[in-house]
Order: sequence, then C-alpha cells, then structure tokens
Amino acid sequence: MNMNTEYTIFQIDAFTDSLFKGNPAAVVPWEGEWLPDSKLIDLAAENNLSETAFFRPRKERGEYDLRWFTPGVEVDLCGHATLATAFAIYEAVENRSDISTLKFHTKSGILEVLRENEKYYLDFPARPPIKTEYSPDDVASCFNIKAKEILKARDILFVFEKESDIRDLIPNHEALKKLPFFAAIVTAPADSGKPYDFVSRFFAPAKGVPEDPVTGSSHCTLIPFWSDRFGKKQLNAYQASARGGHLICEKRGERVRIGGNCKLYLKGFFYIE
Repeated sequence: MNMNTEYTIFQIDAFTDSLFKGNPAAVVPWEGEWLPDSKLIDLAAENNLSETAFFRPRKERGEYDLRWFTPGVEVDLCGHATLATAFAIYEAVENRSDISTLKFHTKSGILEVLRENEKYYLDFPARPPIKTEYSPDDVASCFNIKAKEILKARDILFVFEKESDIRDLIPNHEALKKLPFFAAIVTAPADSGKPYDFVSRFFAPAKGVPEDPVTGSSHCTLIPFWSDRFGKKQLNAYQASARGGHLICEKRGERVRIGGNCKLYLKGFFYIE
C-alpha cells in the first residue's frame, strides 16, 4: 500500500430528523481487501464514535459487504450504522435512486434496508428475550434504581416500571462490565399520552461504549418483548439518551423492521500509511 492513502469518510446522525440528535456513525466506503482487524479498530477508536461502518460493493447490483466496529471491538450487529450506511449510499456515494432496497452481507447474515418516502427501514433478525438466572436483587448494583424484571438475549434486559425510571437511571459502569453479556438494555413503558409506546437506553462500557445514543440492535430484543406485552405488532419507540432518537418498529415473526431518518453532518478524508 502506498504511503498516505486517502479514504473518504462520512459522519451521519441516524434515527433523527435533526442534526446533533440521534446517533452519529462514521461510514467509510472501501475498495479491495480489508485492512487487518487491528487497524480497523484503530480507525474506529480514532473516530471516537460508538460505531464506524466499513462497506464495499459486491459484484451483485445493490449488494455490499458491511462491517461494524466500536472503538474497542468488531460487533456482529449494529442498527444505526447500517441505517447511516444505506443513507450514505443513496444520498452521498452512488445516488442509487434506481433501486429501493440494499442488501448488506454481514456477520449476522444478509440484512436489507428499504428506502421508502424518504425514510429508511432495517430488516433485522428478532432476538426475543428469555428468562435468565439473574434476579433484580442480583444486579441491583448496576443502577441507582432496581429493575422489576430481568431477561436476556444477546444483551441483558432490565425492565422498569415507568418512563421516569429510565430517564433518571444512573449506571454503574464497573458493575455492568462484570456481567457476561455484550451490553445492557433498560426499558419501560412510555408515559400516557406520549407519541411512542416504550422508552429505552443502552450501555456497553466493556465494549468501549458507556452509553449509546440510539441503538438499532437493541430493538431486535425490545420489539418482540413489547409487541407481546402490548399485543400489537406496530410500535413507536424513543431512546431516552442525552441526544435522543425515534424509531419506527414492527414485529414480523422472526424478523423485525426498524425505521428512521438520517442527517449528513460531514464528508471528509483521512490518511493512513
């Protein structure tokens, strides 16, 4: 590789209609062989965002390889960076207005993103939560408020009584790091009269993400959970982080649909040897 090779990079706010809201992701178009994983992690750490997505085109029209990295590890599924990647392809890289659906080949299989009425919809695998050996008392040290129910999928799921519990939660990152899960999801039903059905937050301090602003992958668990509790397939969600973000949700059997908007913040270049 030549010295100081130039790469394009985008920073895109996902699951929001406004800049400085939602979840920012770095998106990097790629050609040819991937760099070593250690170098891709270095790049993600330098970007210092919860996720950096690297994508490259395949021979098939509208299909791409896609990988996601936190500042510390490669992950098997990321919603907001997938949404941001689709937005970048449609709006900034290729202007693919001739096709409505993109296919991404990932560690979680083929994931599709549909563009419809200026919104983007992820088709992701459902990860319904199941009972766990932990009780609320066992993990009471993780937050300043004790959960009323504990479940698990890829992540541990803390279920609270009301929306204010989620907004007032103070995480104990050291206690969360000790749990044998990728991350921790906290959730509760929304207050009456709100334009969304449930709220959540997401913490992955052991993976370099103390709190993720808006998390698509957590809704692979939240959607089947709340769909069953509420008895309806279509839901609206709000992730109550400092930035906040809205997600359009639908349970589709073994799949879930997660929709939202994106805003482009920057386009630039970086250089590595």
